[in-house]
Amino acid sequence: MQPVAIRKIIPITAVQSAAADADEGQSLYEAQKKIYPRAVTGRFARWRWGVVFLTQVLFYGLPWLEWGQRQAVLFDLGARRFYILGYVLYPQDFIYLTGLLVISALSLFLFTAVAGRLWCGFACPQTVYTEMFLWIERKVEGDRNTRMRLDGAPMTLEKLVKKWFKHTLWIGLAMWTGFTFVGYFTPIRELGLEFLQTRMGSWEVFWVFFYGFATYGNAGFMREQVCKYMCPYARFQSAMFDRDTLIVSYDAARGEPRGSRSRKADPVALSLGSCIDCDLCVHVCPTGIDIRKGLQYECIGCGGCADVCDSVMDKMNYPRGLIRFTTQNAIARNWNHPEIVRRVLRPRVLVYGAVLAALCIGLLASLVARTPLKVDVVRDRATLSRIVAGGKLENVYRLQIMNATEQPQQYRISADGLDGLAVASETEVAVGPAESRWVAVRLQIPYGSAPSGSHPIHFGIGLAAGDVHVSEKSIFLVPR
Repeated sequence: MQPVAIRKIIPITAVQSAAADADEGQSLYEAQKKIYPRAVTGRFARWRWGVVFLTQVLFYGLPWLEWGQRQAVLFDLGARRFYILGYVLYPQDFIYLTGLLVISALSLFLFTAVAGRLWCGFACPQTVYTEMFLWIERKVEGDRNTRMRLDGAPMTLEKLVKKWFKHTLWIGLAMWTGFTFVGYFTPIRELGLEFLQTRMGSWEVFWVFFYGFATYGNAGFMREQVCKYMCPYARFQSAMFDRDTLIVSYDAARGEPRGSRSRKADPVALSLGSCIDCDLCVHVCPTGIDIRKGLQYECIGCGGCADVCDSVMDKMNYPRGLIRFTTQNAIARNWNHPEIVRRVLRPRVLVYGAVLAALCIGLLASLVARTPLKVDVVRDRATLSRIVAGGKLENVYRLQIMNATEQPQQYRISADGLDGLAVASETEVAVGPAESRWVAVRLQIPYGSAPSGSHPIHFGIGLAAGDVHVSEKSIFLVPR
């Protein structure tokens, strides 16, 4: 029997319809509509700009802060040293980065369980730089309606000048952001001189322009598309939300049925709710959603709709809070503020908070009690074991001694674990501030004092005058 080929049959009418649309120049997909967020004032807007100011002062200012004779925060990848204020960290301190990442993840879980996407709406770099770019756009091109008219108008000299000036400011801010980012990995003052003299290294040039281009593209053009389509947080937030999570919510029981009316009109007499259907909550939304349709994954929880709705309620002499941060259970059951707080502090939140507090305390305690000395022991594979003059059996090791302080130190080397074990090489070594040094160390025992095989020993390295001391394990080989 011959095999039968199975083919998918497409209705001719559908093919003809698609072909007809293509012939007529019509797109099969809806065009992406540009969002023009309206400026808004209010308590959430003030909080958001406060966070923008705080984060950017830290980001742009930290690389210029000096600590002693060096940059206060510098991640020197070439030298494999990370300077954070008074601490000098080495790759062996990777555990601190792990702890910081775990704390960040738990913080995200905690804040999301309590109040939804606070990170997205107030502190996410995408939100922060979009706010800054929008501020520049408003200053150059005008408010929402003016920008819409300008984009819809034919190209004129005025439009060209405004667009050119706006993009020039955008590119300048983006490049300064990229320069600052690279300044955390290369001393920023040296980087500035090299940049002015066009002597920067290739990797520095690449990352300045790459980070600057990413800032320019994401904050200037992609904006809400990053939050809606690229950020994974919007997709898995539902797994961290529940009905007791504080989210931006529209009170449909109070607002519906919506409709326009004069300020003096009685909504009860008109059988209307508090919503006057002005659509300002849609106009101020940075992702272009209508919060009155309920919780949507595109909502970043910025609270802009709550601010503008409160201003409308004030003008209409209605109570505030038609759109507010509240929980789904609170709206359904008409809870008051104390009841909401009691439900927000539920076991899930308390567990997250307790674990987060324990990790933070543990990490800080570990940093405070951290020994500013790191030692690596490497056996010399070229010479495992040998008999030397005087009837001694000798093993050779290489020690990497890392001084994690910013003062020169004198260290003393000792060893124990076998009878008669002695250090036959130099027992004291000087290491410069925040430097590491490889030292060859020879250990000897009387020949025949230990049976053949590998024997555990310990190296002791400590300050020649002090109580800082590190012990590292190794083995002493005795041949057959």
